[in-house]
Amino acid sequence: MTARTAPPTVATSADRPPIAVRIVVSAFLLVHLAAVVVPPLAGPPPASELAGVLREPLRPLIGALYLGHGYRFFAPNPGPGHTLRWTATLPDGSERTGRIPDRDADRPRLLYHRRFMIAEKIAALVPPTDAPEEIRTRTKADWLPLVKGVAGHILRTTGAAEVRLEKIEHFLPGPDEVIAGTVEPDLVTPLGRYRLRETTP
Repeated sequence: MTARTAPPTVATSADRPPIAVRIVVSAFLLVHLAAVVVPPLAGPPPASELAGVLREPLRPLIGALYLGHGYRFFAPNPGPGHTLRWTATLPDGSERTGRIPDRDADRPRLLYHRRFMIAEKIAALVPPTDAPEEIRTRTKADWLPLVKGVAGHILRTTGAAEVRLEKIEHFLPGPDEVIAGTVEPDLVTPLGRYRLRETTP
């Protein structure tokens, strides 16, 4: 005796979501897809001008979902890299130096990446040394709390009495500079000297 199988069910229009719901869901998916695709197309030059125009109304969504965070670090034209160089003066007068990030000491790799992002964040906020005094004064309120946080961490972990911080900008040499052997030197921007009592709220 063979078992009877139930006849296949056929979806009817009554089983489908209302047309208004389908339109809203489709629109949401299209906007989300655009927010994922447009940022890399509107990245650093050379880039599509059309993508730059399309990105403008999507900026709030791109920012809220953190969809445009990494594209400016990579091709086609990566910019200079940055590290924070520190010199700690210990209570006995000796000095200890280091850098953030430190590819030799920062393990696992995720720790290196996080410290790399700290250096890049501070570098993005600190204006160049030849910027007008008004700009340097105004932007200091943005970068100083981050730098104090880094200084406080170094002071606590090393037991130092004072630490001096500098931003180092490493320029990426072009092919002609590599061939000629004329690589541009690193640009050093002082970030100040700090003691532990100055880094705590």
